[in-house]
Amino acid sequence: MANVKQQLETPSLSPLGYPPEVYERRNLNENNGALNIFARKLTSVLGSLFGPKGGKFMNNPYGAFQSTVDQTAAVANTAYAMTLNTTDYANGVSVASSSRITVADSGIWNLQWSGQFENPDSQDHDVRVWLKINGTVVVGSTGFFAVPSKHGSVNGHALVGWNYFVSLNASDYIELWWETDSTQVSIQTYAASGSYPSTASLIATMTFVSNLPTI
Repeated sequence: MANVKQQLETPSLSPLGYPPEVYERRNLNENNGALNIFARKLTSVLGSLFGPKGGKFMNNPYGAFQSTVDQTAAVANTAYAMTLNTTDYANGVSVASSSRITVADSGIWNLQWSGQFENPDSQDHDVRVWLKINGTVVVGSTGFFAVPSKHGSVNGHALVGWNYFVSLNASDYIELWWETDSTQVSIQTYAASGSYPSTASLIATMTFVSNLPTI
């Protein structure tokens, strides 16, 4: 049973009458009929949920965010938080203080990100990206990559991204941090031009995967 928003509705239990002191077949039939109606509602819900298209009725938490501003490193080899200023979609996930992707529910989450890096220098430069949860670095989360140098009159570009599975409690937040060996490297946004649309400097999505294991 689904409503107009295509969300499954919890079946309500049909009211059952109190049995009289003396057996009455009418009372038994009424109660059996009410239980039969409830069983049919429950069967309908379970059939919708576990059927071939059951996923469309599920309402899991998620968030999709992006940045529409350039992000630079004022000092080389110095850590900076990546920022997000636009919410595309959100259900139980929000961004606080420009960089803190905050979840309302505990669970295992999938964080995916991609950044549009630019290098106007004549040599390649390295960048490192890692995670912090509630302000504490996540051991083993750093990724290294190089942004190519300028070629001719065209700056070097690299669209870089990967994903993490993380365990978070309700109200925890996660951040993406970066540093580079050159202040010339930046995370850039670009305006629309010709036949292609604009480019976000940073995109990040958070998807709920599972409840936290209890064993």
